[in-house]
Amino acid sequence: MNFTPVDLKTWNRKEYFEHYLHDVPCTYSMTVKLDITAVRKSGKKLYPVMLYCLASAVNTYPEFRTALDASGSPGIFGEMHPSYTIFHPETQTFSNLWTKYDPDFDAFCAAYEKDLAVYGKAEGFSPKPGMEENTFCVSMIPWISFEGFQLNLQKGYDYLLPIFTMGRFYTEGEKTILPLAMQVHHAVCDGFHACRFLKTLQELVNRQ
Repeated sequence: MNFTPVDLKTWNRKEYFEHYLHDVPCTYSMTVKLDITAVRKSGKKLYPVMLYCLASAVNTYPEFRTALDASGSPGIFGEMHPSYTIFHPETQTFSNLWTKYDPDFDAFCAAYEKDLAVYGKAEGFSPKPGMEENTFCVSMIPWISFEGFQLNLQKGYDYLLPIFTMGRFYTEGEKTILPLAMQVHHAVCDGFHACRFLKTLQELVNRQ
């Protein structure tokens, strides 16, 4: 796990970082309509495709790989891996799994299917061991669509990594739309960065 400390003395974001982390602690969420028409037409499984696309976009931009270390100092992970929820219908509970990111789509999907085969039936909050700090959270609520979604984290003002939540997809004209909520920290991610990320994510999804 590669974690590079940020040099606050030379960081051009220092003023904004300190303002939104200490002076006016601020996180925010955005809910967007993601066009997944290409994925649905391809016949590929939606969940692993979205995990791959989200991880690819997260690994593109340092704003989405920035976190605090144990002493509260910022740093940037060299690579991030998706941590995602799976549902157990028998007990109506869920588990968190994680899969190592691979820029090769087929290799990532193969790793995802292996993790699902080994740990998918295992109950408990986090059945797959070895999860490191360089993971970001993804969940899906496939039973209903939504136009807004927000998490309320007691210690959220110290959590800088992004969190993604997907809803039930639906048809809008000739498009298939997936609700996607993204929660980020203003200390490291402004509106510009959020919109740039979402544009990149849409481009990645379009290529599937």
